[in-house]
Amino acid sequence: MSHPTPDPIALADDIASQLGRLASQLAQLPPAQATRVIARVLDPDNGVFGRITQLVITGSRFAENQAERGTLPAQVWLALGRAANELNDIALDLDEHHVTLRHLANQPALTAGKPSAPASPVFGRRR
Repeated sequence: MSHPTPDPIALADDIASQLGRLASQLAQLPPAQATRVIARVLDPDNGVFGRITQLVITGSRFAENQAERGTLPAQVWLALGRAANELNDIALDLDEHHVTLRHLANQPALTAGKPSAPASPVFGRRR
């Protein structure tokens, strides 16, 4: 027996809702568990961020095809292409930190000791 094909609009709405719930829960989690969730979300192979990036890339390819046919303004394709490129650049920036996050996520809870110094916020981006 085959599985019914889900309505893609309902699926997108459900995913958005679940991401909202995940964000709300993340804000309430203890640091060790929040780190595990963030590491999972940013997993370059199976994480949410990579899958969303792939979705935007797929949308950009669709928009390119439609723009070439004249059924979609070229500006939409260009905007989706820029978004896909930006998300991919961000994913590459985050990828270098994924090993650290995964390592921290797999460590047992830190024992009471000297806490590490907090990091200064960084507002610039490297290219």
